[in-house]
Amino acid sequence: MKELITRTLTGIVFLVLILGSILWSQYAFFAVAGIFSMIGLYEFLRLFYPKHTVSNHLAFYLSGLFIYLLTGLVGIEIFDVRMMIFVLILFYLIIMLELFRKDSSWDKIGVYFSGLIYVSLSFGLLNALFYMGNQSGETFFPGVLLGVFLLTWSNDVFAYLTGSAIGRTKLFPRHSPKKTWEGCLGGLLFAMVMAWILAQYFTQLTEIQWIITAAIVAVFGTLGDLAESLLKRNKGVKDSGNIFPGHGGVLDRFDAVLFATPFVFLYISFFVR
Repeated sequence: MKELITRTLTGIVFLVLILGSILWSQYAFFAVAGIFSMIGLYEFLRLFYPKHTVSNHLAFYLSGLFIYLLTGLVGIEIFDVRMMIFVLILFYLIIMLELFRKDSSWDKIGVYFSGLIYVSLSFGLLNALFYMGNQSGETFFPGVLLGVFLLTWSNDVFAYLTGSAIGRTKLFPRHSPKKTWEGCLGGLLFAMVMAWILAQYFTQLTEIQWIITAAIVAVFGTLGDLAESLLKRNKGVKDSGNIFPGHGGVLDRFDAVLFATPFVFLYISFFVR
């Protein structure tokens, strides 16, 4: 009972923080997502180097901060998109810097790259969703960003409920023994219901565009969850962290959103705008 209360209270605080910052302003969300991105980087690196210190991997954290700030500021249209070339240059600089370390290792470069792309770049890209689908000249349009979170949560909750009730066929037992095809289909169905509801309020996207977005979120969000499970199983841990009592760490809470965001961004950029 105590654990249920803890999980519920933590979940409410998390919802208020995310939804509140989105509805408040793009700058509020930019700050909140930035804090979560740095915590996520710490969780990610700790999986590979449990006893690491920030000072020993300072280049990694500074690179992550730089990528988040640059991607996020481009996303909310403070910087021009051409500034993103500096992200590519940064990756080459990381390789060059590793050459001068006494314990230089390509494995470490691989860990750095995957963390910076998976965490910093994806968190930064979330900010760009503020203006996705904005075709009417609004200066502030949080609909798609809000929708991605609501669609992800709908998919997660109803995939769990459907899988618990009628799940029989395992989806990917090697990485997530509890996930079933029935649960995934249930999650997808209810995500589409949520998409229809969103279409009634955020009309910059049509109903069919919202439903396609829901399908993208459900499919790639599930893959993101499986990818996070693969990472944790390989490292022998249950959760990436414990910042959210009863829910785990930042990567546990954002895995589906982070994985789905680039695909939502590409879909709306090429087929909606």
